[in-house]
Amino acid sequence: MCVATNIVKAECVGREEQKQREGKILSRAAIASLQAIHLNFGRRGSIRCGISEPSGEPAPIGQKTRYNDGLAERVFMGLFARKIDGAEFGGSKKKNEMKEKGFWDYDYESFVEVSKRVMQGRSRTQQQEVVREVLLSMLPPGAPEQFRKLFPPTKWAAEFNAALTVPFFHWLVGPSQVIEVEVNGVKQRSGVRIKKCRYLENSGCVGMCVNMCKIPTQDFFTNEFGLPLTMNPNFDDMSCEMIYSQAPPAFEDDPATKQPCLAYICSVSNPSSPVCPKLQA
Repeated sequence: MCVATNIVKAECVGREEQKQREGKILSRAAIASLQAIHLNFGRRGSIRCGISEPSGEPAPIGQKTRYNDGLAERVFMGLFARKIDGAEFGGSKKKNEMKEKGFWDYDYESFVEVSKRVMQGRSRTQQQEVVREVLLSMLPPGAPEQFRKLFPPTKWAAEFNAALTVPFFHWLVGPSQVIEVEVNGVKQRSGVRIKKCRYLENSGCVGMCVNMCKIPTQDFFTNEFGLPLTMNPNFDDMSCEMIYSQAPPAFEDDPATKQPCLAYICSVSNPSSPVCPKLQA
């Protein structure tokens, strides 16, 4: 009995040490991203996100944008991919594979592939729950409560978080900029326009966009952090608008949940279905 207890304690300590190490890595990446604000955050509140295109802008629709990811971007990709992998697979074999695969072994394509595996055999609510658990696992204990104290749902908090979104989310969604929006009749700079979402561009899946980005992100900020957020993806040009302080609509009332597959880029699309099947399950 004592031996078993000691083994359990050792495993708990090991997991805690792993969380602390990942927390330190995430903090360093966050600092690097903050430094990027001063280097790349221009007067219009935009950041280019290491785009390799000659124009410095996302590629036209039908072409995939080329990126030159730096240290901070690769760290975030590795952390999120490993967290999703951990949430997706619980077996010891998979854990051993994860130990062998380090942060630097993940690029954006492999991050998207890990996300795609989450969809397999899961309903839309189960997919969203996986993302929620991953996001919570990235935070220290008590972080949502502290966020609510620091950022009550005010105009200032909404504008501040919009400004932070540009550098902190650029590794995930690509270049974006802060824009003025109107919330409840009040004009404020609490909007973020993503020029061409990198996640949607690389996944090519409406279901992944809605179930693994839009809905869980909205839910996380609105319900965990207490700061309402609405995301409005445009599936025609792959842009997206994030509006802090605006409460998201119910799932059944959201236009994004009634979108058909992007048949021209989605490898598992169902062109005959009026709505992406991943939004119906």
